[in-house]
Amino acid sequence: MPRGMTTRRTGRSLAVLRKLLIGLGVFAALIGLVVLTGYALPVEHVASRTARFAQPADRVYAALTDVENHPKWRPDVKSVEVLSSAPSKRWREEGVSDSITFEVTDAQPPSRLVTRIADPDLSFGGTWTYELRSDDSGTRLTITEHGEVYNPLFRFMSRFVFGHTATIDQFLSDLKKHLG
Repeated sequence: MPRGMTTRRTGRSLAVLRKLLIGLGVFAALIGLVVLTGYALPVEHVASRTARFAQPADRVYAALTDVENHPKWRPDVKSVEVLSSAPSKRWREEGVSDSITFEVTDAQPPSRLVTRIADPDLSFGGTWTYELRSDDSGTRLTITEHGEVYNPLFRFMSRFVFGHTATIDQFLSDLKKHLG
C-alpha cells in the first residue's frame, strides 16, 4: 500500500474521532446544563386542574376512593394492594414502571379527599387534594397537586418536558371515560 494512502486513512480516522469527541462533549455539556437548571428550580410545585362531570358528587367521590377498582379504568395502574383501611386507608399501586404507596390524609365525603405519597424512598412526593363541588349539571372536580421532585434531572423533566399537570390531566381523562 502506498505511503500516502495510509496517511489519508489516518487523517480521516482522526477527523472522525475528533467529531465524535466534540459530539460527546456537546452532549455532556447539555446534560450538565439540564442538571444545573434542575438544581435552580424549586423542589416544590403546585399544579391544579378542574373538570366537570355529569354525575353527582357522591358518585365521583366513590370512584376516587374505590382504589381497588382503579386498575379497571386507569391504564397506567396494573394492580392495587390495599395495605390498611383504618385509621386511614393505605394502598400500593403497581404501575407500568413503578410501585407507589399512597395514604388518605383527609376525607370529607363527598366534597374533599386528600391523598399523599407515603413512600419516602422515591425521587418525588407530595399530595393530591380533590375538591368536589355540586351544581345543577353535576360535579366540578378540582385536583391540586402539592408536589416535590427531589432529583434535579427529574425536576427539569417534570417542569419542561412532561409538565406538572400531565399526571392530573391523564387521571381526569381516565375518570371521564370511566364515569361516561
